[in-house]
Amino acid sequence: MDRKKVCKKSSAKKKMMSIELKREIIEKHEQGVRVVDLSRQYGRSTSMICSVLKRKESIKSVTPAKGLTIISKLRTSLHENMEKLLMVWVTEKQLQGDTLTQTIICEKARAIYGDLLKQTPQTSIDEASEERKCSEKGKDQ
Repeated sequence: MDRKKVCKKSSAKKKMMSIELKREIIEKHEQGVRVVDLSRQYGRSTSMICSVLKRKESIKSVTPAKGLTIISKLRTSLHENMEKLLMVWVTEKQLQGDTLTQTIICEKARAIYGDLLKQTPQTSIDEASEERKCSEKGKDQ
């Protein structure tokens, strides 16, 4: 009895698009390039191109922090300020020769974030998102 050949489906991997790429697509579309041509040029589906064009106002208005290519809806200017202050603190500690662990960095991030929250008027920022973000950043380092 012959064995059947089983074809494994190769699922398409999710391709992330950087903000620069999205802006480039929007710019070319505004110059008159068709959606079908853009999808062929960038190797993306027409629905993905249409989704980018649908959100073009929000994509144009966003200014990502240095090194970021993906924008999260949870990020606020408070997070940006916290990251800048944390980077300054980390740099100072490294210049002093101190060893920094994930725990120490997360504690300092929480302290900076708490201080910034006290300085700003009452907002609807969730502190749990800050803790989640800190733990995710620690995994990357």
